[in-house]
Amino acid sequence: MDEEKSPREIPTVDTQSLTIKIANSGSKKLSKDIFSTVLPSSHQKLIANSATSSPYNSPSLISPPSSAFVSALQSPYISPRATLVTNPTQENQPKQETPIAPTSVAHPSPPVSYCGSQSDDVPSTSYTPPPERYDFSDDPTDTKLKIVTCVPVSGPETDPRISFSFPVPRISFAKGSISPATNAKLRSCDVYIGYHGQNPNLTRFCKWLKSELELQGIACFIADRARYADNQSHEIADRVICSVTFGVVVVTSSSFFNHLSLEEIRFFAQKKNLIPLFFNTDANEIATLFDRNGDTKKCKEALDVILKCHEFRLETNESNWRSCVSKTAGILRAKLGRKSVVEKSTEGFEGLPFPRNKSFLGREKEIMEIETTLFGCGEIMGSVKGGTPGQSEGQADDESEVDAGRSKYISLEIGKNKETNKDAWVEPGRNSMKKPKYRKSRSGKDKNLGTSVVCINGLPGVGKTDLALEFAYRYSQRYKMVLWVGGEVRYFRQNILNLSLNLGLDVSADAEKERERIRSFDEQESEAFKRVKREIFRDMPYLLIIDNLETEKELREGKDLHDLIPTNTGGTHVIITTQLNQVMNFDPLQLQPLTTPDAMILIRGRRKKEYPAVEVEFLQKFDEKLGRSSFGLWLVGSLLSELAILPSALFETVNQVPVEEVTTFSNLSIPHQQFCRTNPFLMKTLVFCTALLQQSSDSRDSLASRMLQVGAWFAPAPISVNLLSAAAKKIPVNRNRFKKWTKCMKVVLCFYSGHCLTSQAWKSEEEAALLLVKLGLARKANSQTGCWIQFHPITQIFAKRKDGLVAAKANVQGARKLGNPVTDSDHLWSCAFLVFGFKSEPPVFQLKAMDMVLFIRKTALPLAISAFTMFSRCNSALELLKVCTNVLEEAEKSFVSQIQDWCHGSLCWKKKLQSNQRVDEYVWQEVTLLKATLLETRAKLLRRGGHFDSGEDLCRTCISIRTVMLGHNHAQTLAAQQTLAKLVRMRSKI
Repeated sequence: MDEEKSPREIPTVDTQSLTIKIANSGSKKLSKDIFSTVLPSSHQKLIANSATSSPYNSPSLISPPSSAFVSALQSPYISPRATLVTNPTQENQPKQETPIAPTSVAHPSPPVSYCGSQSDDVPSTSYTPPPERYDFSDDPTDTKLKIVTCVPVSGPETDPRISFSFPVPRISFAKGSISPATNAKLRSCDVYIGYHGQNPNLTRFCKWLKSELELQGIACFIADRARYADNQSHEIADRVICSVTFGVVVVTSSSFFNHLSLEEIRFFAQKKNLIPLFFNTDANEIATLFDRNGDTKKCKEALDVILKCHEFRLETNESNWRSCVSKTAGILRAKLGRKSVVEKSTEGFEGLPFPRNKSFLGREKEIMEIETTLFGCGEIMGSVKGGTPGQSEGQADDESEVDAGRSKYISLEIGKNKETNKDAWVEPGRNSMKKPKYRKSRSGKDKNLGTSVVCINGLPGVGKTDLALEFAYRYSQRYKMVLWVGGEVRYFRQNILNLSLNLGLDVSADAEKERERIRSFDEQESEAFKRVKREIFRDMPYLLIIDNLETEKELREGKDLHDLIPTNTGGTHVIITTQLNQVMNFDPLQLQPLTTPDAMILIRGRRKKEYPAVEVEFLQKFDEKLGRSSFGLWLVGSLLSELAILPSALFETVNQVPVEEVTTFSNLSIPHQQFCRTNPFLMKTLVFCTALLQQSSDSRDSLASRMLQVGAWFAPAPISVNLLSAAAKKIPVNRNRFKKWTKCMKVVLCFYSGHCLTSQAWKSEEEAALLLVKLGLARKANSQTGCWIQFHPITQIFAKRKDGLVAAKANVQGARKLGNPVTDSDHLWSCAFLVFGFKSEPPVFQLKAMDMVLFIRKTALPLAISAFTMFSRCNSALELLKVCTNVLEEAEKSFVSQIQDWCHGSLCWKKKLQSNQRVDEYVWQEVTLLKATLLETRAKLLRRGGHFDSGEDLCRTCISIRTVMLGHNHAQTLAAQQTLAKLVRMRSKI
């Protein structure tokens, strides 16, 4: 009746996690001594009886060598089979209740099953491991069944081999099974990454390593097997371990007290493909732990094995994560023959806009709080039920068993992750560790787990940007790259898309399609934005800094900051600096002014000069008058350092600045006017700096002073000195408006003329820009080519307060001359806002017809095309082109109205107009032809979004204009006709 037993009647044997047995290399026993595991006689009978009628893989689990199923079982797509060697002396004896010797048994592992839908998220490489088999030992004391790689054993002198010992039976009979192709993918990983520990930073580092290797085309499998609560997960990991080319074991102090990690070390070491990586520890520290514990023989053996790996042994700590990941990837790429894989050009590029502030001081408490918030408080103690992180082996209770059978993913992070929805993504086997949506960073809940977003709130000039910059430099090694984004509402969307240049992403608009489906502009824009978002918020750790966020709403059409920052940010951390009291649902880190000792150090300047007690009192007066603003203190310190003037003399001079100089705010918004009124002494200090720049011995207005004026109207982003000087030179030279007051200033400064900056001839454009940096009005920016600077936001507010129209016009002229749509996109958009307005804001000034033609042709049109094609800003580009068209039409109407007025006027009046205000026919022609160009460009772009009807109308108007102005056979007319033909042809295919 044994043949009629159902597989469900197979008794369950006590299961343990995967164990590895290594035979002594010096042993010279027979092959039965090489085997390290055996099945008890009672279990052998049960398996033999039940296997004879098993319906799962073949008609019989016991299959003779001549069986037709032998070839199938040896396929790499079929699970390994167990084989018992028949003792020839017992071959013809009848079957007994307890076998005297092992019998030949083929015991295939059943297919691994997935609960729910199968995942295609598996590595796919061409490597297929050799078939495996089960072996039994004749040791009656060993009760485990093991898997070994099929290596022929030639005799007793054969070297011992390593084997993975499965519990009996490690079998899953869940519904469904893995297809042969998927099973092959499971067994074709290049690298296995094993680790053990409860430190979130350890998991973060291992995921980073996996993502970096996959970026290099190396298929990886990452696992902390101590967290697995079901045999199915262990079986998948076992197969990968046996088949990978290299094994990376991330070694921590916890690894040596976990038998699974020790087995991984011994297994890969004997296969000579071990790459050990010490994480925040070293061999000496681990040896110290062994001395404090008793039974550490196996641990010491594992440590000795690691120490023998001189060539590949790696060590990492909090200061070299990035370097270690890069070095590990380089070793594996070389060993796997992937030297031809080209590394990303952005590798190692910081992405930080400014050099590190060498004068940064204080804020240690705030930096520590940010670190604790983002990286947590170290290891998480305790256990979590259901196979979640923190569960030690053997602790799976009834609740975990229920969870394991109910909703457990078995994808086990195999291979490359698909672009999944991060908001709903949960790691396999980690169901109960879901993050609550937008957990507050400073609420005190789950503090040891950390969170991924920090908001720094504070008044203007308190030092928010410097704090974020210092944190980025200190912890840059913990991130793949630092991404810096300006948060000003006018430029925020473009700044996000600009990250694609650093990340190496293609976010360009769709090319023209005549047969495939044409996506709408909204779909293309959304896809470009999501592509950047998906790249940032995945397992690859980035530090995203959003500086000076003005609003969390209306960042895109109908979108807010929640659309950018998902609930689960993956390995990425986000730091937001803002003046807003609340951002999303996070409690902001309120940044307070510097302490008195730190303020006194900062105000002394770069030279840190010691002053007598009398002068120190004036430093304290500066501190009080400036409201302990970090920007104001740094400004005064820069003046003291560069002018070599005493604090008392500087204070008296600044205090004499006329009140009217700080109470005129003709070009400022209401919030900016309020800021200037509440900080009068800071405004007086800035007036002093402006007057100082105008005391150049070369000219009435120095180049640096004019740079300051035009810099106020550029975007709050780094700007090249070439572009800045080109705009500054467009400002006409004016007499010094501080003439009366500067006579007093000259008397004060004449004593210090030997050290005064104004006695130098600042002839070079770069030297003039660096003068602004030395005085604290701007800061130098990082750039691969040329010299770039960025003005402080308070400096820009101050420089705009009066006489701004001349500087704004010079800004537009300079951008028209040297502006680059790619590198200077923010500044070109700022010029467009000055000329055409922004949303409900009117234009700052009006350009003449010919100036408008030049601006549209050289600035607006290239900017729109670049925004559309490179960054998929389809709607914004088309809106800009439409506004340009409307402006040209208004210019045409003005010409027509002037002619009509002349025709209806008196003869003498007409003669007077014709002599003095004659219409420039050349300008009129240029306006009309440029309008035709804009119409054709709009038609071509509309065609790429499927708007054929609108494009056809615009194209017909363009053809009419060019036919009248240029003729039927002109090249431009014929080109427009071809565009129209293509539009009609594509419309007919819809």
